[in-house]
Amino acid sequence: MKTTLYIFLLFFSISTFAQDPMLQKPDISLDEKAKALTVEYNKQLGLTSDQIGLFDIKVEEFLIRREKIENTLQGKEKLRALYALQEQETIEMQNILTQPQMDVYKKVRPEIQPLEVVKKEKK
Repeated sequence: MKTTLYIFLLFFSISTFAQDPMLQKPDISLDEKAKALTVEYNKQLGLTSDQIGLFDIKVEEFLIRREKIENTLQGKEKLRALYALQEQETIEMQNILTQPQMDVYKKVRPEIQPLEVVKKEKK
């Protein structure tokens, strides 16, 4: 019985403290960029102290994902992936922001974090 309990506690503690695979390789430059973006957004959103921490973590998570896309994809495929990533980030921000903040976030996001465009090549 004790062995079963110890195994359960071990499994629970491992799964509880597992790290997000997207954040396992911290990049100081991305951390600094996330903090700078959080400051810019906060000027518009008026985040609470709790929201600032959550928002910063979420922004950094998506910067890591964005960097991976930018390093592995090109052209329209890259743009589609970045667009999908932006949509996912917006969805996840709904868990952090109030509805009025979310409305402002959607409005200012293209100004603060514009999406790339694919330039057409002239023939």
